[in-house]
Parts: sequence; C-alpha cells; structure tokens
Amino acid sequence: MSYQSEAQLEDDLVKRLTGGLGYAPVTLPDMAAMHTNLRSQLGKHNDVTLSDAEFAKVLNHLDKGNVFERAKTLRGRMQLTRDDGTPLYLRFMNTAEWCQNEYQVTTQVTVTGHHKTRFDVTLLVNGLPLVQIELKRRGIELKEAFNQINRYQRHSYWSESGLFNYVQLFVISNGVNTKYYANNRNQDFKQTFFWAEEDNTLVTQLDAFADVFLEKCHVSKMISKYIVLHESDKILMVLRPYQYYAVEAIDKRVKDGRKNGYIWHTTGSGKTLTSFKAAQVLIENPKVDKVVFVVDRADLDYQTTKEFNFFSDGSVDGTDNTKALVGQLGGDTKLIVTTIQKLNTAITRDRYEGGLGDVKDQRVVFIFDECHRSQFGETHKRIVQFFSKAQMFGFTGTPIFAENAVGKRTTKTLFEKCLHKYVITDAIADENVLRFSVEYWGKLKRKDGSLIDEDVPAINVREFFDSPERIDGVVDWIIQNHDSKTHNKQFSAMLCVSSVDTLIAYYEAFRRKKEAGEHHLRVATIFTYGPNEADPDADGMIGDPDLNMADAAVDVHKRDRLESFVADYNAMYQTNETVKDGKGFYTYYNHLSKRLKDRDRKDALDKDRLDILLVVNMFLTGFDAKKLNTLYVDKNLKYHGLIQAFSRTNRILGQVKSQGNIVCFLNLKPNTDQAITLFSNKEAIETILMAPYGDYLEQFNAAVEILKAVVPDPDCVNDLKSEEDQLAFVQAFRDLIRLRNVLTSFTEHDPSDLDLGEQEFEDYKSKYLDIHDKVKSDKADDAVSIIDEVDFELELIQRDEINVKYILGLLSEALSDQDSLDPKIRDASQAKKKMVYDLLGSERHLRSKRELIEQFIDQHMASIPAGQSVNDAFSGFWDAEKSKAIAAVCETEGLDPAAFKAMIEQYHFSGKKPLQGAIVEALTEKPKILERKSIVERIGARLLKLVSTFDEGIGLL
Repeated sequence: MSYQSEAQLEDDLVKRLTGGLGYAPVTLPDMAAMHTNLRSQLGKHNDVTLSDAEFAKVLNHLDKGNVFERAKTLRGRMQLTRDDGTPLYLRFMNTAEWCQNEYQVTTQVTVTGHHKTRFDVTLLVNGLPLVQIELKRRGIELKEAFNQINRYQRHSYWSESGLFNYVQLFVISNGVNTKYYANNRNQDFKQTFFWAEEDNTLVTQLDAFADVFLEKCHVSKMISKYIVLHESDKILMVLRPYQYYAVEAIDKRVKDGRKNGYIWHTTGSGKTLTSFKAAQVLIENPKVDKVVFVVDRADLDYQTTKEFNFFSDGSVDGTDNTKALVGQLGGDTKLIVTTIQKLNTAITRDRYEGGLGDVKDQRVVFIFDECHRSQFGETHKRIVQFFSKAQMFGFTGTPIFAENAVGKRTTKTLFEKCLHKYVITDAIADENVLRFSVEYWGKLKRKDGSLIDEDVPAINVREFFDSPERIDGVVDWIIQNHDSKTHNKQFSAMLCVSSVDTLIAYYEAFRRKKEAGEHHLRVATIFTYGPNEADPDADGMIGDPDLNMADAAVDVHKRDRLESFVADYNAMYQTNETVKDGKGFYTYYNHLSKRLKDRDRKDALDKDRLDILLVVNMFLTGFDAKKLNTLYVDKNLKYHGLIQAFSRTNRILGQVKSQGNIVCFLNLKPNTDQAITLFSNKEAIETILMAPYGDYLEQFNAAVEILKAVVPDPDCVNDLKSEEDQLAFVQAFRDLIRLRNVLTSFTEHDPSDLDLGEQEFEDYKSKYLDIHDKVKSDKADDAVSIIDEVDFELELIQRDEINVKYILGLLSEALSDQDSLDPKIRDASQAKKKMVYDLLGSERHLRSKRELIEQFIDQHMASIPAGQSVNDAFSGFWDAEKSKAIAAVCETEGLDPAAFKAMIEQYHFSGKKPLQGAIVEALTEKPKILERKSIVERIGARLLKLVSTFDEGIGLL
C-alpha cells in the first residue's frame, strides 16, 4: 500500500497556501536569508527603509527573553532611534486590525543549534516566523510530529538570533489528522487540539484545516485575540475551537444589543479561561462601561486572583471589604472581579447607594462563572432592579433545567438563550476530558439480595450508613485500595460525605488507624462549623458552602474539632494554620486549594503531597487540580451536583491518568444514569463511563496475541534487525502497557486473569527499555530513526516502590541465606539475587544505577565483615562513589567543588535547575559569551544525571 509522502504533503499544502489563501512564497534556505527577508518585511509593514545599523538594533531588540517574553515583544512596539536621531515606533504585528499584515510561506529553513535542523513549513507574518507546521507522511502517528517539534525546541529554536522562539502556534499533521497548539515548552500531547466547526464537528483533514484555520485573517485573529499570555506560569495558551466560538458569540451579542445569554460548556473544558478571554475582549468595546466578572467566594482562590490582577492591575480585591468594590464600581476600573457575596451586599445596603449613583445607569456587562449555583438566581433579580442597563452572561457545565431546578428558576429563564454548547460527550470525543470509571461498593441489601432504596427516610437505613462499623469498613477499603486507584499516590483523592458529623467520624477513623500503624496516608479536611441544620445534601444537589465564617453563628464543638484536625495538618506539613476566626478559616481553605493544585507543577515535591481531602460540600464544584484522579463518595448526589462532583477527577494529564475514578459506597447508579441523560442523552452513558473490567481484560489478552505474533517470546526481540520490526514490537508492547495501566486501577483486577505472566511481562519490558535506551542515546547529527519519533510512554511502567531500599532488602535476604545447609533456602537465595539483576534491567529508574549496584554485588558483597549490615556497607560504598562522581564532574568542567555541591543541595531543596549565573560563577575559568549557553546546559544536564543516579529512587536506607 502506497502512502502520500511527506514531500508530497508539503508540496500540496504550499500550493494551497500560495493559491487560494494568498500567501506569498519565499525561499529562505538559512537564517541569513531569514534576516534579510525580515528587514524587508518589517520595512514594508512600517513603511520605512531600515539601514544596516538600524536593523542591527532591531535584531538586538528581538533577541531577548524566552518564548513568553518574546510574545510580549511581538505585541508591543520598539522605540527605535534612527540614524538621523529621530524616533520611530516600530510595530512587529498589527494586532488591532489583524488582517493588515504581510504574509509569506517558506519551507525547509535550515537552522544550526546543537544539531543542524530543517523545518517543514513556516508561515511568516511581517517576516517573523509565527506559525510552524510539522508534517508526517500519511500513516505515521501524529504524536511523532509533536515529538519532532519538542526536539527542535531543545536543539535549534533558540539559536541564530532565536527568531523561531517567536513562533506562536504549532500545527502538526499527517494529512488525515491535523492539530494545533500554542508554543509552550511544557505542553503535553493531550493539550493539542483539533479545529472544529461551530457545531463541534471536527476539521481533521489538512486541506480543510488549511482553508479554515490557516486563512490569513483567521490565523492572525487567533494570534492577536485568542492567545492568552498566562502570567502565573509564564506560558502561552491558545483557545480551543468551542472556547473561540463562545467568546465570539458573547462579543457579537454585546455589539448587537443588550440581550443576555449563557454558555453551556461541560465541566473541565476550561470555562474560566473562556470567561477570562470574554472579559478581556469586552473591555475593548468602547460602548461597554464596565465588565464585572462574578464568582463565588469559594472559587476566588489565590490563582484566580493572581491571574486577573496580572491582566488588569487592581481588578481583584481579595478582601471582604465591600467598600473597595463600591470604589471600583464608582471609579475608573473597567474590569472588576468580585464575589457574588460582596456584589449582593453592595447593591442591597443603603449606605453604599451614594457611591454607586453614576454606575447605576451605565452599560455594565456581568459575567457569571458557574452560574448554576443557587445564589445566582437571587443576585440576578437584584442586579436587574439596581442596574438599568445591565447585560448578563453565564457560564455553566451543568445548566439548571426544569428537571433539576430546586425552585422555579432555570438557566434559560435567567439568561434567555444558550449561545454555544459543548457537552461532556463532545469533550470526551475530543479527548479534552477523561471518562469516568464508576464502582459501587458497600450497598445496603435486603436478605433476598435486593438493594434497599436509600432515599426512603427510614431511621434504620440512616443508622446503618452512619454506624461506626460501616465507616470503619469504608476506611479499611480505602486504605487497602488507595494505591491502586492513585497509581501509588502519584495522584490525590477526595472523599465526600453526607454531613459534618459523619466527616468527623471518618477523619477520626483515619487518624486512629494511622496511629495504629495501619496506613501512612496524608489526610486533611475542612468544613464550616455553623450550628446543626437539616441534612444539607438531602436533595443531592451540593449546597454552596459559605466561607464567610466571620459573620456566621458558630458551633463551638465543631470548630474545636476542626481546629484539632488543623493541628494534625500543621504537624504533617510544618505549617501554622488556624481556623479560630473567619480570616484564618479562609486562609486555611486557600492553602488546601493551593496544596492540591501545586501537585500539577513540575517542581512539586513529595513532602508536600496531600493524599485525601475529606469534605462535605467544599471543593466539589469549580475546583480544578489535574493531579486529582479519584473521588470516594459516601453521600447522596443527583443531577448537576453529581456531574460537578464527579468532574473534579477527569482533567487530562499525561498517559498514566487514563480515567477519573469514582468509588461510590452507596447505590448511585440510577442517579448517575439520570444525570448523564439530562446533561447529554441516554445513549451517552457508554461514552461517558468506562467499560466494565471484563471488556478491558479481553482487549489486553487480544493485545498479548498481537504482541506474540510479532515476537513469540522476549528473547526473539534480539533477532529484530530492521527498525520496522523493532517499531512493530514497540507499538505492540506500548498498546499492552496502556491497557495494563487501565486494568490495574480496577478493584477487581487479578494478575492471574492476564494471558501474560508477571515475569514474562517484566522480560518484555526489559527488552522494550533496551530499545528505548539504544534509540535515545547520542547519535550522529544527521542520523534519522523512525523509532526515535515514537513516544515510549515510560511513565506507564515506572514503579516507585521498587527502589534501592527494596533492592538492598532482597540482597540482605540473599546474603543471609546463601550458605544455608538447606538446598531449598540456597536456591531461594539465588532466585532473589537473579531477581535483583532482572529488576535492574527492567525498572526504568534503576537503570542509571545498574552498573554501580552490580559493582557493589560483584566486588563488595562477599567481603562484608561480620556484624555489618548490607545497608551500612552499601551506604559507605554509595557515598564514596558519589564523591568520586562529583569530583570527576568538577575536574572535567573546571568547577569549584564547594560551589557545585551547593548547587546540588539547592536543587534538592527547590527542585529547580541552577540558574545560568550560578553555574558560570562556579566555573574557575569564565567561558566566552558564545560558548556560555552550551557549557551551562551541559553542566546542568550532568548535575541532573548525577542527582538521578545517586539521590532519586533510593528510599530511606
């Protein structure tokens, strides 16, 4: 079967771009030609002719900063002092009238960095490369193009004036599938997007994508209007198609009149980013006086506050001071971010009316985040009564319909028209959120085996669910299964329960069992401590937690219980939190939120990990943390309350997180099916929920057959000579480990169900890693490998519990038994020694230590003196080898040993690579400017390798 070649694909695309799409073709074989063209195009765009000296200043101005800083440079102007002394404000891109720019397309630009690289297709705007297109021939995995761009970012984009660090958007395609994403070095493949039509129909073919997305005005609009500069993380983000259509619809609605509207985008699809961008667009409209972004206080966390204040300084007042909000409304601040609680106070208290006299009759646009919340109905009515020209837009993932309305108000009656819809089935199909794996445990059964209806208000049923024996049983289940659900605590979980009293019982059960040594889970909790009220979740809708504890009535017993739980938290993390007053309570709430969210960061440390957050209603709506993958449920949930709570778990993150795990300790299946039917349709149940365990087991065993058709046993991998055959093995085994990753998260998983034994799997894995190590090791600059393009997804086969401590335990057992008179014990000793060698070959994170550990076994184990433990002997050996390794790096690189050791210590403390200045300062001879970057990168890489070898994956010896 013949495929369209990459060259043909490139040729067809260029013809399309230069034909109907109007790009001017230009040949730029290298960066010298790129500079010449840039000079010409910038001159044309600014209607000037730049001299040699002037253009040198421009290049110097452009060659500063990282991708994020250069994105700001692109959107700004350069004050250029011309040769005759006159000033010129040079513009790099017209972002206000985005169609008014110069457009070109070039191919195969050669750039020399660490390696010589050629880029497939580059779109130039005013001479700057702003869109990079990487193509793979039809039939090749799209991810290979993504990996290629990652290598370009490491090897070449920064070199020769770093113009390619001005790329704003990447496009990857194999002809059949085409995706786009922003220039963000930390991007994951799952954060690449298909374009779509307004009804969410995907546009995947390259020619159709080019006609719609790469059309000059559209791609310029995406760069100018729909890339967000994320100030907190210093990265670029681009809107997905449904986000684009939502903002466009709101913008049009405001331009056309004063009618309201709402956006129905499923939970987890990025509504906050969409509403943020909508607010940003609307304040540019001269007919709009103010834009007020309204959130619940529970959602106005540290991150949201920081992000909006970066965008519009002073727009967020994070205090409870309503007077500050009144000042913003009555003053010149055009974008205001506030809480629904403060807004209600401002427009209902007579004492604030004087400060709001002018704004009452101005055109104010209100944007409500999470507008399904019950409080928004009352606020809506008050806003209409107070502001004569109010226009309101709501965002929700779970609209209120007649079926799930608590009162008479629905989302449609409040906001009139749905302007854009993107439901959970759309998001799952686009791989923008994960499916749910729902398990039901501990149901209350009658003697005949039928389930008791848990909605029946029978005292004996309630007593059963709140009984200490049952709560103990649930806690024991969680202790036993938590590691499999969270991939050995790589992810966090939440446990939501029916009431504060039940929560206290659960927390104390966890604490009691921890003190008894039954688990090492880090459990924290938070709850409001108002007086007892009616069962807050009786309707299953999730109430809105009131974080304003300063004005609330207090149940002293509950507050004291929470204060004692916070004392446990302080002891666990060496913090100093308190909940004795309203301010302390809110601070603690924010710290919990930040602790869970910070696990998403690359520099997150395990000592800061929180395993389980125990709640009643808090954190079940509007809270996003990608490292949260499991929800334990012991409370009634229905309709939007159920979907909102479940959706805390389904944010995408890499390959290991394959689904959101939901474990229900009461029978929520009818409610789950009902909620899915309401918010998508009845047929969507199979799309939204994971298939049963047996289905994945069948798929796994079928994948074993495919693997064995390629290589009947692990030793046959050695006979695979061609790269095509090796690639077939890699892809077959990768399919296997993906399925195994899903299977192991099911509680009913039993390794004996698999048609591939554990030892045989480990042997195949060892061969898989051998191919990875061979391909990923250094090779000639011009060497091309089809396997090198493949993502081996090694995170799926790493087991953190298999570390050096574990290896030493096996060695200690082998050493103590090797001279036994019992042949069975001697054989077991040899088996343990063999197991050590096997693990050193099959465990990815032990491979860097393999040579040293084998050296210890071969040269030192036999001579360990009587009375000295294997651990002590190994520690001495390891410290000596580490000292030698540090000395070798210092000698070959010319580093001051004390300074280099200090950098290692700093890395252990912060988790961040040393800064360039610190490395240069540690060098005994300072390098030349042109050599500095490569030397610093090399030393940084050697430091990381040294830490990986000697310090990571060791365990407590």
